[in-house]
Amino acid sequence: MKRKGLLATLLFVLLVLMVWNGPAFALLPGEALPDPALEARARTLSAELRCMVCQNQSIDVSDAELARDLRILVRERLKAGDSDEQVLDYVVSRYGEFVLLKPRFSVRNALLWSTPAVVLLTGGFFVALMASRRRKALPEALTPRESAALDEILRR
Repeated sequence: MKRKGLLATLLFVLLVLMVWNGPAFALLPGEALPDPALEARARTLSAELRCMVCQNQSIDVSDAELARDLRILVRERLKAGDSDEQVLDYVVSRYGEFVLLKPRFSVRNALLWSTPAVVLLTGGFFVALMASRRRKALPEALTPRESAALDEILRR
């Protein structure tokens, strides 16, 4: 009986190890900086930058050649003495704001994100306006004279 429990536990552990995908960091050993503080900054910056090939991965975990080039570029800029913000500005100036996994707040981004809400509110306003006009356009009740004339027509 103990053997079955042990076998079931081993199979469960094997299954978990096969299914679980831990992060596959794509940083090659030659890319790492010797200074641990600079390397930590580089890893933080790399986690904020999008791989332009994979698009939903940071360059820190992507195996794409372009991601490798960007990791090297980030490390070169840090070795040159750039601040984190200067490195991000440099990369954004070369690849556009799409390279940032978390885009910066700007008027353009605010317009982009608020456009659906504005369109829905405008559409709702026009629907309400048309509904109120339709209610006003309904015919009024018959006057007593018109009602008597209608009764006369219906009796014939």
